[in-house]
Amino acid sequence: MRIIVKTILLSFVLFLTSCATIISGSRQNVEIASEPTSAKVYINEIGVGNTPVQKNLKRNQEYNLALKLDRYETYETKLERKFNAWYIGNIAFGGLIGIIIDPITGAMHKLKPEEINGSPKSGTTYIRKMVNYS
Repeated sequence: MRIIVKTILLSFVLFLTSCATIISGSRQNVEIASEPTSAKVYINEIGVGNTPVQKNLKRNQEYNLALKLDRYETYETKLERKFNAWYIGNIAFGGLIGIIIDPITGAMHKLKPEEINGSPKSGTTYIRKMVNYS
């Protein structure tokens, strides 16, 4: 009986040592959509696909996001790091290891907004030029 209690107590302490990392993880899924669909998605100026798309991004950095579509103005926004409330669990439950681990893994942050539904405006800012070599 004593071994079971010690095992449960040890498990409880280990699971609460880095609350944000365990609960949220160091990465976050961000859903990106647009109206009209099939806009090209650029994160930090790197093409990552067409809308709708879901990306799994690290929580410990901010991202510049752009949606580009022929005959539409570019839609731009920023994914910002915000404080993740799960980090407080380290302080509340004495998770000294978590106070160090969560900032290193980035789990003490969350990205906002979690979903992006961009609507590029009609315009002529981005038009792919077609070249005819005949």
